[in-house]
Amino acid sequence: MLPIVAIVGRPNVGKSTLFNRLTRSRDAIVASVPGITRDRHYGRGRLGGRPYLVVDTGGFEPVAREGLLHEMARQARQAVDEADAVLFVVDARAGLAPQDRTIANELRRSGRRVFLVVNKAEGMDPAIAGADFHALGLGAPLPISAEHGANVAALMELALAGLPPAREAPRAADRHPKIAVLGRPNVGKSTLVNALLGEERVIVSDEPGTTRDSIYIEFERGQRRYTLIDTAGLRRRWRVAEPAEKFSVVKALQALEDANVAILVLDARQDIAEQDAHVAGYVLEAGRALVVAVNKWERLPEEERELVKRALARKLDFLGFARLHFISALTGQGMDPLMKSVDEAYAAAMARLPTPRLTRALAQAVAQQPPPRAGVIRPRLRYAHQGGVNPPRIVVHGNALERVPEAYRRYLERFFRAAFKLQGTPLRVEFRTGFNPYADRTGRRR
Repeated sequence: MLPIVAIVGRPNVGKSTLFNRLTRSRDAIVASVPGITRDRHYGRGRLGGRPYLVVDTGGFEPVAREGLLHEMARQARQAVDEADAVLFVVDARAGLAPQDRTIANELRRSGRRVFLVVNKAEGMDPAIAGADFHALGLGAPLPISAEHGANVAALMELALAGLPPAREAPRAADRHPKIAVLGRPNVGKSTLVNALLGEERVIVSDEPGTTRDSIYIEFERGQRRYTLIDTAGLRRRWRVAEPAEKFSVVKALQALEDANVAILVLDARQDIAEQDAHVAGYVLEAGRALVVAVNKWERLPEEERELVKRALARKLDFLGFARLHFISALTGQGMDPLMKSVDEAYAAAMARLPTPRLTRALAQAVAQQPPPRAGVIRPRLRYAHQGGVNPPRIVVHGNALERVPEAYRRYLERFFRAAFKLQGTPLRVEFRTGFNPYADRTGRRR
């Protein structure tokens, strides 16, 4: 098992900056606005040849009794309970705050090894930077600069000292599905993630925009390993005004690029809006396999359900390749069929298509419906091979293929999808025209 190091502290003291420094990534959103991080965020760090897990948390408000601040504090407490060592981050430039004393008292009662980290100490005398914080009674303050990396390695040497040597579990050679849960704000994405995990892993609130970062969570279901990615609600770009929300949308789109399968979550009680189609457009642009989950189905009156199904068929007709499921994340209804479709979509996205079978399927498609003539020339499609996966990409070779119309390309996509049972994934068909030795540089025949 890898040792776990949790980062806690009040808002805007540089916890996420330290997380990114330790994981050598930009996985956590960093901004001058407090309260960006809300859920627990896990990453992998390494000190020399020694790996460890690091957990970023939201601003710790121990006195909060309800609402979002209470949920953030609960997530921070759970991170402390899981940790082998806790990095309590304070702000050297802001000095000792009353909230720091409250957090220190709670951490002292936790029984965990706590290291008092005085961040933003660049350019300051170390003794002066940590002077105020001796009053917390948590040992000698450790001045660092998370932004510039000063003294961070020394900090981690102290934090990991005395912990058992890490033993990494061997990683399976086969890849496992990464599933991005997408949708506009407040459609139940985090509730769906918790339902699949069987625990309250991420914060759920009626307040739109509760999730701001993309949270990666590994889990097993039916003896199969997955990575779930809970993302922030996606809006159209021109409607995103708050700086923190702009960062959140970027992280959601990055998560989509990192995923193999996307679950597009819709709210059955709301009209299928242009915004939903826009989010689906993001998935198609990325070329990711897709499953559509219509959530909150249990709250919809029976007489309205058929109307909703018709509206879905009409407004999302361009997603005909994707399975559609009517679920209730709150009650767990429909989780097994949903994950079965995720497995099917992943298998289709990663399918390996042999060149002989592709070429035979191409010949059948052309025999059934030849490409239309372009003037006196009819394009000739000779053979096909696979050019990539996630999404599957089929490259067709022949002559005069630049004259093949877009409608015929779509026909080939449908034919290949049916022939190879590629349900749940977009399909790319590319044309490559062979070199014509009888054409001069202007493209005219000699």
